[in-house]
Amino acid sequence: MSEAIAHFASPSDPYLDALAKAAAMLEWPLPRERDEAVCAEAARVVDRLLAPIARGRGAVDIAIGEGLDLLSKGDRVLRLGYSGIGDYARERLGIAASTARKMARLARELRDRPIVRLAVQSGEMSVRKAEAVLPVARGDAEASWVARGRLDTVRGLKVAVKDPDAPDPEEDEEWGRLSIPLSADERPDVDEGLALAGKALGANVPKALRYGALCDEFLSVHAAPDDGGGADLVLSAPANDGMEHVKELLEKESAQWAFLGQVDPVSAPAPSPDAENDPWLLDEELRRFSGMRSQRDAAFGHLALHFRSLEGWRYLGFASLEHYCCERLGMGERTVQQRISLERSLHDLPSLRQAMHEGRVSYEKARLIARHASDTTVDTLIDRAGQTTCIELRRELEAKEEVQMCAQGKVKLVAPRRILALLSLAFRAARKDAGRWLPPGECLRRIAVHFVEVWKPLLAERNTRQKQVLARDRGFCQVPGCSRAAEQAHHIDYRSAGGTDEAENLVSLCAAHHLHGVHLGYIRVRGKAPHGLRWQLGVRLGAAPLVEVVTAPPAGHGSRLAGP
Repeated sequence: MSEAIAHFASPSDPYLDALAKAAAMLEWPLPRERDEAVCAEAARVVDRLLAPIARGRGAVDIAIGEGLDLLSKGDRVLRLGYSGIGDYARERLGIAASTARKMARLARELRDRPIVRLAVQSGEMSVRKAEAVLPVARGDAEASWVARGRLDTVRGLKVAVKDPDAPDPEEDEEWGRLSIPLSADERPDVDEGLALAGKALGANVPKALRYGALCDEFLSVHAAPDDGGGADLVLSAPANDGMEHVKELLEKESAQWAFLGQVDPVSAPAPSPDAENDPWLLDEELRRFSGMRSQRDAAFGHLALHFRSLEGWRYLGFASLEHYCCERLGMGERTVQQRISLERSLHDLPSLRQAMHEGRVSYEKARLIARHASDTTVDTLIDRAGQTTCIELRRELEAKEEVQMCAQGKVKLVAPRRILALLSLAFRAARKDAGRWLPPGECLRRIAVHFVEVWKPLLAERNTRQKQVLARDRGFCQVPGCSRAAEQAHHIDYRSAGGTDEAENLVSLCAAHHLHGVHLGYIRVRGKAPHGLRWQLGVRLGAAPLVEVVTAPPAGHGSRLAGP
């Protein structure tokens, strides 16, 4: 059965095909090489293949951003059955929701700067350079900044804009990992606190923000000691970019890497004019662009993995991999590192690579599977990915990981550093309140108990049928692919048509999908809840729905998806 996110076939690009074939000649893993001259030549070879593929991929991303921005206007994305472009991009295009929103945001900003926009679309200016000059490239100054952007480096432009330390738009926050031992006696209190925080904030709120809510409440009553200590939980913050001087020297020394040769500009593809106001045509165009992106992705990931293994930036006159990605590839380091990580997993899990190649698994689903799969479980996860949405697959894998951590007597948290710092501060406050040192698990338990004592009475509600249905559906909107929290219970068979108030005739929906999607006719649902429901998304007269999903009974362990 075909998956709803399967890409349209894209016309073959002879130049891209030639680059991909050359890239495939580089075997992995690379043989160990000690000769610096050989390594330098290898780095130049990989760069000659990697740079044009990266520029082409960036051009396609610009086109996707333009399309997503158009789709976000008015109710267009809702007419396709999705509550926002993040959910649409993740489920239909296989692109992370956060990435999709950033693409659309850049497209909106470029619309207010037509000269910068034209330079980016034509490939004369990279996205990184455009982002550097956006704060100042306005009005009469726009043309001069574009002219400067064609010649200067990203770092140089940031300095000229007087903001050399401006954060990378793709790197909104620094993240860290934390593992805390948690005994069987401590876990129930922590779980109750997190569940209550989810009830207060919304079922779709990430666990990291729930921990932040627990800490905020505790610190509102318990002050931390003013001793400047307590960095035991927080990963050391990255040093301020002390490499700026090194970058400047290398840029001058290499004459901005003129010896590497100029990469020809790559123009961004454009959607057809007819698609600008038609969400269904926009969907076709976006899926075409997504197919073009996937074509470039395989060769890009393979080459980027080789380049990092070689530490190629050292031989080409760049200060770091981040410096190379930004200046030469026109991409953020995190984007490149994520693709490298997936490529490394694909070498270990060949069946996952095959599934991606055949269109059975999207890029975003492949990232999820690679993070959780082993040789023995990968095929099962691939099959499961073909039966469910990306957001549901993520929730299932996270729940499974939570069970594993529980069995190990630990709690794992991946969170922004500000949350980890807040957690460290709350732990210090808990120890001060106790008058003695407490292990991290006990600190976390006390913080959670305090939250429950304060908020449980405030959040107490009458146990109505609607609340029972929301609890049955885990607080999530049940429209396939929706990441929002549920707010309302919808009667599958309307009461005006004889529908009852029984639980099997009620399904949890977010307000957007309930009031706009279902009641305006863009979404249809039939059957009995919670299983055995048939969903149709993107309903319109005279044509098949965009996506049709049939939920399976419990024995089926999931849902079956079909799409045109």
